[in-house]
Amino acid sequence: MKENFKKLGKFLLLLVLASSCQDDDKSFGDINAPTGLVTSYEIVGKDAANPNGNGSGQVVLHAKADGAMTYKFVYPDGSSDANGQGLITKRFSENGIHSYTVAVLATGKGGATTTGSIYVEDLLSIFNDPVTTQLLTNNSSKVWYWAQSETGHLGVGPNTPTGNNYWPEWYSAQPNEKAASETSSCLYDNKLTFSLQNDIIKFNLDNGGKTFFNKDFTYLVEAQNEDYCLPYDTTQDHTVLLGPAESFVPEQFTTGIQMKFTNNGFMGYYIGADTYEILELTATRMVVRAVMGGNEGLAWYHTFTTVDPNGTPDPQYNTLFWADEFNTGTSPDPTNWNFEYGNGTNGWGNQEKQYYKAENAVVEGGSLKIIAKKEEVTGVPGGPFHYTSARIQTHNKFDFKYGRVEIKAKLTSGVGTWPALWMLGSNYASVPWPGCGEIDMMEYAPSLGENTMHGTLHYPGNFGGTANSTTTNIDNPTDWHVYTLIWSPNAITWSIDGAPAYKTFINGPQHPYFNWDYFLIFNVAMGGNMGGNIDPNFVQSAMEVDYVRVYQ
Repeated sequence: MKENFKKLGKFLLLLVLASSCQDDDKSFGDINAPTGLVTSYEIVGKDAANPNGNGSGQVVLHAKADGAMTYKFVYPDGSSDANGQGLITKRFSENGIHSYTVAVLATGKGGATTTGSIYVEDLLSIFNDPVTTQLLTNNSSKVWYWAQSETGHLGVGPNTPTGNNYWPEWYSAQPNEKAASETSSCLYDNKLTFSLQNDIIKFNLDNGGKTFFNKDFTYLVEAQNEDYCLPYDTTQDHTVLLGPAESFVPEQFTTGIQMKFTNNGFMGYYIGADTYEILELTATRMVVRAVMGGNEGLAWYHTFTTVDPNGTPDPQYNTLFWADEFNTGTSPDPTNWNFEYGNGTNGWGNQEKQYYKAENAVVEGGSLKIIAKKEEVTGVPGGPFHYTSARIQTHNKFDFKYGRVEIKAKLTSGVGTWPALWMLGSNYASVPWPGCGEIDMMEYAPSLGENTMHGTLHYPGNFGGTANSTTTNIDNPTDWHVYTLIWSPNAITWSIDGAPAYKTFINGPQHPYFNWDYFLIFNVAMGGNMGGNIDPNFVQSAMEVDYVRVYQ
């Protein structure tokens, strides 16, 4: 009720301020205020599945009155729009679901005004930041842990206009400090999972059964005189809403982005806060700041890492296990490689236009060349075909599980070409795709961007057009680059020329299709679902591979 009176007071003040700007103009003759003012609104994207709109925060505002010459819409922050049509599209940027009262002033001849209002109810606005989303979630799922080995992984400082608002001035936890006591050690059991589900960031806190409470909030379970680990259920998933940060932190010390967790979500240490400003965020490290609930003079700092301090470290794959340097012969070594022929079923399932032949894969000058050509092939099933190429793979000659795969390659040119370096689950015959799994180290389609590389995972629920795919841009794909995949029981990561690429995918028993044998496949397709329309002037282009090396 108190909040309603506050909103009503703001609305009345808006009307007074807005009306005070209207002066009578006697030159218009009779002064007649508009009559019959009717107002309405439409939330953009609202339907049965999206009752609060599409997340854009946009609303179409309508006003109509007899005798009105102009309409003015005054918003809760004091800003306004005006025109003679009584039709405005307004975007409210406050993140989350909120309601707004908009003052409407219809002005008639001589400046006489009739006032009304529009109450916009339960409007959803979702701030979009793809960079932060990718770093938080890998565009799939990512687990964060307390960086307990760092000084200041938990700390507190002032939250005042003139204070040191970007570091824990008053207290910084020492490395592993909270592990020393049963009353605090539960903090390091936290696993914070951020996942991307249908373009919405979701958050889940696995606290191992207990939450580390600030003493001011222990009363929620059992009042204590110190910070304390207490049983607390955190199994509920929360939506994370990104938005512009509003704080005293100088801009050079923050990303300028904040996270708001729905339904009282929090990041491990219970301080009565559900909004966290991101001060620093990389692929492996995150520092956040939150103002303490009930005490706005305090700001708490948390530092997280993607390295599980209690987990098994990723194996180091540094021993060369298998390789092909393509230094001998004139065609791929038959002890390593199999050829595939033809156009497969439905263009290898992708509407591809090429016909695969062994003659299009040659070894010369110390490298493998897979050559795509404009060439007629007739008298074959599904023909005629107008393009030829090659596809080679290692199934039953080299199948492996886990390791570091390095491939030095330069790619084709020409719109419509589609070179790929990838891997398929060796059990594909008994567990049909996508159940067998597919790991695409690199795919390139100039039709989708001259410098855009694609890294993709196909598996049940995420395959084909809805595969788990991310892009990375590089310079000059037709020059030599080293494409690397590190595949372990814990994660799948990519890099190009030593720089992280695409994403990090969290592997584990929940993904059995990425925990069995795979084999390598190299090919150049033409056209198809990804290659797109083929340049009619295309004649020939090759993907070259200097070497492929697998370390275990």
